[in-house]
Amino acid sequence: MTELDTGAPVVPETAPPDRKARADKGFLSRAGIVAAVLVVAIVLALVQSGSGLVVWQSVVTGILTGGLYGLIAMGLTLIFGVLDIVNFAHGAFLTVAMFLSFGMIQATGLHPYLTLVIAVPALFLLGAAVHRGLLSGAGGGSLENQLLITLGLSLLLENGLLMFFGAEPKTIDLPGDFQFPLLGAVVAGSRLYAFLGAIVLGGLLYWLLRRTRLGTAIRAVAANAPGASLVGINVRRMHTLTFAIGTACAGAAAVLAGPLVTVTPTLGEQFNITAFVVVVLGGMGNVVGALVGGLLIGLVEQLTTIYLGGQSSLLGVFVVFVLVLFLRPQGLFGRRA
Repeated sequence: MTELDTGAPVVPETAPPDRKARADKGFLSRAGIVAAVLVVAIVLALVQSGSGLVVWQSVVTGILTGGLYGLIAMGLTLIFGVLDIVNFAHGAFLTVAMFLSFGMIQATGLHPYLTLVIAVPALFLLGAAVHRGLLSGAGGGSLENQLLITLGLSLLLENGLLMFFGAEPKTIDLPGDFQFPLLGAVVAGSRLYAFLGAIVLGGLLYWLLRRTRLGTAIRAVAANAPGASLVGINVRRMHTLTFAIGTACAGAAAVLAGPLVTVTPTLGEQFNITAFVVVVLGGMGNVVGALVGGLLIGLVEQLTTIYLGGQSSLLGVFVVFVLVLFLRPQGLFGRRA
């Protein structure tokens, strides 16, 4: 079982001071290296483009987009950290939530962000049903079974959306959207709202895991499921709740991202790829690392467009992904096995 890491110190409070100091020093060292690499990348982008305004616009856009990536990846890494399930259906869940939001807007005229009160509970229930109905029996089984189940579910949901809504792209308009200057960059209100919403929801998830009895039970199950069962924790229920919470994170991110993208039945695939890269970058099972990794990947995407012009921004993301796998397989903020 991979231990869920909420970003707290990697050593217990009772550890010797020298051990805690080494852990803190190692964390600060890695953070410093990441910051230095980002500074160098931004300087090189400035040299490449010759325009500070272009680079600043890319940095601002990258950070705002990265917040959404972080929220999506937090749900994915939470599921992996507790259940050891690599959920290939995560992107499809996100797409389902987008179409649910779109359908509610078309049917009732609700403000796009108000559909959060419908999409998040609906995705929570969908996640709980999927875990109880499909994945619960595969828990503790082979990794191949879990991968095939989530991959098959992803294909089923995508094709179901394609049959029901058709292949024509859909757009979600945000009433009263605006743009404002930020030190020369132009920021859309919808992108800023999405970023702030992602940060707030990510903070709520962290608080849930660190400061509530439910979060303590989830972390106990992630650390030692048999031991948690011995002290009276219903492990199966915690697994279902964890999967449901992770799926609800995808639902929340979908509503926030809806006004920023063109909604299609296969949109989730792109978010799925990015989310997996973010999870590996931040450390498998590391919730805070997922949020930080999302911000980093958002920056990498935008800076890549400066280096490579019209080429795919995902190329830079995959380069970072491969480098992390080679140099630090446990991720930038993950723990060694």
